Amino acid sequence: MALESLFLLLKNLVLFSSYVSDKSSFPKPLSKEKEAEYILRAEQGDKEAKEILIRHNLRLVAHIAKKYANYGDNDELISVGSIGLIKAVESFNHTKGTQLATYASRCIENEILMTMRVSKKHRSNVSLNEPVGVDRDGNELTIMDMLADSGSVIEDVESNMLMERLLEITAHCLNEREYAVIRLRYGLGGAPALTQREVAAKFG
Repeated sequence: MALESLFLLLKNLVLFSSYVSDKSSFPKPLSKEKEAEYILRAEQGDKEAKEILIRHNLRLVAHIAKKYANYGDNDELISVGSIGLIKAVESFNHTKGTQLATYASRCIENEILMTMRVSKKHRSNVSLNEPVGVDRDGNELTIMDMLADSGSVIEDVESNMLMERLLEITAHCLNEREYAVIRLRYGLGGAPALTQREVAAKFG
């Protein structure tokens, strides 16, 4: 399922091994001194520093996602919000005089709201009785027919859009080899999904 692949990719990208739904399991926020140190390192391109800043701001993502709990699945909201957090850490500039938490909050909320707007637009534009093709016997197929056979088409469209956005972000965060490993392991960007052993064999 596409959403499951999205969650797995996101966990792998930012080392979400400690993530569970309980907010208390997230790493505690960094001290001001440590955060300032990692921000400087991150702005110089240090991937480990970026990773640490992301992990230690996951509580912020969970807090903001709670505000929209009535509008979607909490795990999905956290995943979408985490994309906003990644963008924030990637683009943050401490010389602008803004705190990372303030800047990240805006990015997280914007990402969630943008995804919600796109989802709403797709839902309003899709008629369940709209013809989308024909079956092997030449009979007209509607979205309603496909829903009965293969689950939620709308959910697949939404998750694919999230995938594309996350792929765009990872292309800037990872080196060429790391990016290729992620794409092949999870079957993203049109690549077939491979097992860990198959990926290892490809890259020696």
